[in-house]
Amino acid sequence: MGLLDKLQNMFADKRTDLAERFEIVREAVHGTMSNFHMAIDRRDKRTIGLKILDREKTAAFEARFKSLKKPWEGMIALKLKHPRIVETYEADKAKDGRQFIVMEFIEGTGLNVLLNNRDKIVLGNRHRLARQMAEAIDGVHKANFIHRDVCPRNFIASPDATSLKLIDFGLTLPAEPPYMQPGNRTGTPLYLAPEIVRRKPTDQRVDIFAYGVACYQLCTFEFPWPSSDTTGRGALQHDNLAPIPILHKRPDLNPALAKTIMQCLSPDPNGRPANMEMVLKGLKNVPDEEA
Repeated sequence: MGLLDKLQNMFADKRTDLAERFEIVREAVHGTMSNFHMAIDRRDKRTIGLKILDREKTAAFEARFKSLKKPWEGMIALKLKHPRIVETYEADKAKDGRQFIVMEFIEGTGLNVLLNNRDKIVLGNRHRLARQMAEAIDGVHKANFIHRDVCPRNFIASPDATSLKLIDFGLTLPAEPPYMQPGNRTGTPLYLAPEIVRRKPTDQRVDIFAYGVACYQLCTFEFPWPSSDTTGRGALQHDNLAPIPILHKRPDLNPALAKTIMQCLSPDPNGRPANMEMVLKGLKNVPDEEA
C-alpha cells in the first residue's frame, strides 16, 4: 500500500459512519438534490435535521462552476447565521463518500403546502410572514450570497404559522461576478426572474423577484400570471405579460405591501427595489394583519 493510499484510509477512518452515528426517526423527504431526515444524533441525543446530498445530482450542478472553486452547500449553510434561517451545525463528508449536513430540526409545515391548500391558518399572519421572508433573504444577501431558489417550498412555517425559517441552499451561489454570468437557469420555474429565463446576467435581484412571486401567492393563494404551465415555458411570460395587479385580487390589501410586492415583480431588474433593505423599508409601516 502506497503512502497516498495510507493517508486516504487514515482520513476515511475518521469520517462519520452515518448509520452508526444517526438514528433515523422519520423517513426521508426527497428534495431536488438531496434527502432530508428527522434523526437523533447519538453523540448528544439531540433531535436534528440530517440532509444527505445526492452524489450524482450534486456533482452535475457543481461541475458548472468547477473552475471557480465554488463552496459546496454545507460550507455556504455554515456561513448563514440569522434568526430567520435554519441553523446549520455541521457539514462534512461521510465515510461512504456522501456529503451530509446536520441542522436544527424545525417543527412545522412547508409554506407551499399551506398555500396550495389555501389553509386558513395563514390568515391573520400574512403580513408578518412577508416581513420574515424578507428578513431571511436579506440575511442571505448580507452574507454575500444569492439564494437562487426563493419559493414557498423553501420556507418552513411554525405549527401556528406565526413564524418561518428559510431552508435549502443547494442552488445558492456567491454574489460575485463569475457566478452571475448568463446561462445558469436553475431554480423553480414559476419563481424565475426574466433575466434567468432569458439567459442574461444576474445578481441578488433575482431573489427579490422570486420573493415578489411568493408574497403575491401568500396574499392571494394565486400566482401573478394566469398559467397552468409550471415548467420553464410558463416562466417565459414573466417579461412579456404584465402581472395582474394584486389589488385587483385583494382590494383590501395594505397599500404599502401591495406596492412593494408589485415593485418586486418588475421584469426589469432596475425597476425592482435595489436590495432587500429597500424591501424591508417598504414593509416597515405595514401593520400586522387582522384575522
